[in-house]
Amino acid sequence: MEEPTKTKQEQRILQIITKDLIRTLRSGLEKSLLNFQVFMFSIAGEAMKDDTKWLWKTDAVVTCIIHTTLYTNFHNACRVPRVERVEDTIALPSAGIRGIISKSRIGVSEEREALKQAYLKEKEAKMVNIGFIKKGIDEAQREKPELTEVEQDAQKRSKRIKSRAYDLQMEEEQEIKSLNKLILCAKTQATWDEQLVEKKEIKGLMDEEERRLDIMMEVERRRGLADMKMIEDLQKKQRMEGKDQIYGQIRERMEEKLNDNMLKELEKEQVHRDQERMNREYQEAMENKRKEQQLLQEEIMRINADVMRAKEKRMEEEKLATTRAMDYLKQKMEREEEFEAEQERIKKEKEKEITRLRALQERAKDYKAEQDAIRAKRSQDISDRKWRMQQKELAEKKARDEANLKAARLAQVKNKEYCMMLEANREKADMERVLKTQLEQIAKEKEVEKKYNEEAQRHAASLRQQVREQEQVALQNRRERLKEADRMFEEERQRNMRLLEVKERKLQELKATGIPEKYCVQVERKSRKIITDPRTVKA
Repeated sequence: MEEPTKTKQEQRILQIITKDLIRTLRSGLEKSLLNFQVFMFSIAGEAMKDDTKWLWKTDAVVTCIIHTTLYTNFHNACRVPRVERVEDTIALPSAGIRGIISKSRIGVSEEREALKQAYLKEKEAKMVNIGFIKKGIDEAQREKPELTEVEQDAQKRSKRIKSRAYDLQMEEEQEIKSLNKLILCAKTQATWDEQLVEKKEIKGLMDEEERRLDIMMEVERRRGLADMKMIEDLQKKQRMEGKDQIYGQIRERMEEKLNDNMLKELEKEQVHRDQERMNREYQEAMENKRKEQQLLQEEIMRINADVMRAKEKRMEEEKLATTRAMDYLKQKMEREEEFEAEQERIKKEKEKEITRLRALQERAKDYKAEQDAIRAKRSQDISDRKWRMQQKELAEKKARDEANLKAARLAQVKNKEYCMMLEANREKADMERVLKTQLEQIAKEKEVEKKYNEEAQRHAASLRQQVREQEQVALQNRRERLKEADRMFEEERQRNMRLLEVKERKLQELKATGIPEKYCVQVERKSRKIITDPRTVKA
């Protein structure tokens, strides 16, 4: 089912393109006819001003009329019959119609605009020339309100020539030819009927004359048929030549469309490749960015690990220093305990010695008891004094050791605080450097993303502008087609009115010949099928 539908669509598109080409040819021929008519009017106006040049001006007018008639014949010969409405019509969507219209365009918008401006300027110049010519004719008529007899004869002759040219032009219309054929057939039929009546009345007297007339009529009929056949063959040949020329132009147009489609496909492929390349570059940039971020994170983790190891090392050093201080204090306390034990032992030995001496003093109970007591007391005083001195020295030494330990502890704490401050400053500097690097990277990413978004927005705006321009061009083309259709409809209506006037005039002439009324009615009835009244046609 797809192939017949496609064939019908191609036929419908071919019909549309053929109508456009025919419309173009008709517009060109109409422009040529308009130029000849303007030239003819200008010559007629000059002839009215100068009577001495009338003879050769009249020849020029006749030549213009002949050329106009030839152009009209060529125009009628090239006229392609209207294509009747096809029953199996197709309904194309708006997108398909826009695609066909866009493919059928030739040239860029600037060239079309330039051609349009040139055509409008040419049309305006022609209208100005026509206005000047009409103005000159009107001025000439106003300058000579009272014409001489020669001028009146020349004017009447000019009117007769114009009327004759108009009649010759209308006689070349196919409908008028068909009407003439009907009138001729009606006259022939009327003559034939009259001859039959006369034959019945004077059958015996006019047999030979009737045969002669029959032979003459047959010869004339055959000659007329031969002439008509020759004319039809010539018209058919001209139509075939025009058809071949149109088909050739259609083939050229189709080849140009194929070339345009190939170029568009190549451009689409190039755009697709560029888009893929941009995507790959963007992916590579994102991958490099991810790798850089990963390396930066690994560097930060390594720095954090180094910081943690330095912290652990400092903590171990502090722990070792504390352990050393504790060991020192422990050893000092052990030495103090040993010293106190030694002092206790010495004290006990002294007490034993005192007891022994007291015992000796008690056993002696002599003179020396007092001396011994004095010596013992002196010795006790000396011992006490030594013990107090030793205790004082030990206390001073202990105080000095505690002061030294406290100073060392304070120095260690200050050193620790200083190291911690340096470490904090270093960590702060590292964090600020890392943060600055990350902020710069984020700013660069934002700048790249901003540029990409701006480029995308500009591209989208450009696409929207192109779509709006294409829509405006399509709307303008549609308006021009509607104007062209209205103009063609008006021309067809005026042509039908002229044909109707000629038909009425010929029917009046036919009635004036005295032909019976039934033949006139028959011709009028048949002529309605050939030439219709546009006032009775429903819109």
